[in-house]
Amino acid sequence: MAHLAHSRKIRRRARKAEQQQQRRINIFGRVSDKLWAVFVKYLPPEPPSGRRGRPIVPFRKNLGGILYRLRTGCQWKAIPAEFGSGSTCHRRFQEWQAVGIFAQVWADQLRAYDRKRGIAWNWQILDSAIMPAPLGGDKTGKNPTDRAKSGSKRHVLVDRRGVPLALTVSAANTPDYQCAEATLLNLVIRRSWRDRTGNLVVCHFCADKGYDYDEVHQVAQRLGYRVHIAHRRRRGEPVPPPLTGRRHPARRWVIERTNSWHNRFRALKICWEKKAENYESLAHFACALITARFLG
Repeated sequence: MAHLAHSRKIRRRARKAEQQQQRRINIFGRVSDKLWAVFVKYLPPEPPSGRRGRPIVPFRKNLGGILYRLRTGCQWKAIPAEFGSGSTCHRRFQEWQAVGIFAQVWADQLRAYDRKRGIAWNWQILDSAIMPAPLGGDKTGKNPTDRAKSGSKRHVLVDRRGVPLALTVSAANTPDYQCAEATLLNLVIRRSWRDRTGNLVVCHFCADKGYDYDEVHQVAQRLGYRVHIAHRRRRGEPVPPPLTGRRHPARRWVIERTNSWHNRFRALKICWEKKAENYESLAHFACALITARFLG
């Protein structure tokens, strides 16, 4: 009797583990019809299913595996078999990354967001976030905030609501101001100086003290921004008097919230990719998903 009770207990545990695994698959790897409809517009034609050799895994299943990898941060080989083999998902990801599929989907979602709600161009905020890169690779360097361990830095430009507009990646020891121009010029859609009604708007640019350099001010002013960068006291500079008069409300907090949204995708919190373009493509995919949330 004890042997039978032990066998039933093992079967219950196995069923529970299987149910939990299926629940994780449904939560982290489910590709909605809306998301799939966007990807179909940019994906290449699927190979014919009647040819010899191994059966073709549908692109939608592969996309679910890539989404599962993005959200959980697991190894490619650890992707559940429901999405095809991990090597197949990785190969599809490499193929789609090479032709810029994920950046195109992000741009598509931004255009849809602009049509529905209007991109809040009037306030744009730039900041960066450092993530560990244990394997090293492209665009990695010694992290000055983590005992010189290998790391990378993600630079993001967002609108007033926190929707990402541009993204670049650099080594962790690269000063923020050196990547400001590249990020401002790396918008995935064309910058606009008009609101939804067609009226001209004043575009304000916000950044923290890490961007208080002449190079950043010159680039932002050349692009037509009204600059709001926190002042960085130089050595020997006297303490400035307190500000008086009308001041704009706090704006930079939205970029911190967007950075936290990015870190919810476990594959972005720690950079396990040795190729910088692979990490950038995963980040583009995450930006597309974040933008899609604002579409309702």
